[in-house]
Amino acid sequence: MRTLILLLVSALFLLAVILPACRHELVLPPLDDNTSPQDTLVDPADYSGWPCDPDTVYFESQVLPLLISQCARSGCHDAQSHKEGVILIDYQTVINTGEVRPFKPDNSELYKVIVSTNPGKRMPEPPNAPLTAEQKALIRKWIEQGALNNSCNENYGGCDTTGVTYTNFVSPLLATYCVGCHSGTNPSGNLRLTNYTEVTASAQSGKLFGAIAHEQGYVAMPQGGAALSPCFVNKIQSWVETDMPE
Repeated sequence: MRTLILLLVSALFLLAVILPACRHELVLPPLDDNTSPQDTLVDPADYSGWPCDPDTVYFESQVLPLLISQCARSGCHDAQSHKEGVILIDYQTVINTGEVRPFKPDNSELYKVIVSTNPGKRMPEPPNAPLTAEQKALIRKWIEQGALNNSCNENYGGCDTTGVTYTNFVSPLLATYCVGCHSGTNPSGNLRLTNYTEVTASAQSGKLFGAIAHEQGYVAMPQGGAALSPCFVNKIQSWVETDMPE
């Protein structure tokens, strides 16, 4: 009996020594003095990568969204319709079926049809409005620079949502990504986005932000193209919340 008691006492003593040594406490690293909890949720990739050169035209962020909005629509040059064998949904189809000749816009079929004054050849074809002079110049410059499959991060270094106006940001953005579908006599969804009055009406109803932010209950826009960057969506939100300055 005495031996049994000694064994029990020894066992209790060992447990008292070993258990604390085996306990693992969860220790969180301290936040940097300049870091807030919200900052830890930001994906650094949103603001990294390659900054945009103002003298360079980028296919992914400037040319392709414009072609998808203006040309790669149902009945025209999307993958299903491929009118006259032309498909304008990605780099290879633009180069190959658009017959783009790098450095030679005047020898490139894509450029020749957008500047044509012949209604039977001009693209976008009537009754759709032709591309603006700025849009034609953009595509010409892209081809002159070699028609590269290039890209950059428009949000490189951060996202400034202050001072957003219709003229300096909203109108150019919509002209690239949306106006091709939302203009003319038969706009998509019966929604026109060609001027300040039309755009503010859509913004006030909540449709503009709901669509570009891909919120539930709205048709995600741009249709057929990549979603707008989080920064661009935030800029639109800032514009709406500051009473949509022109």
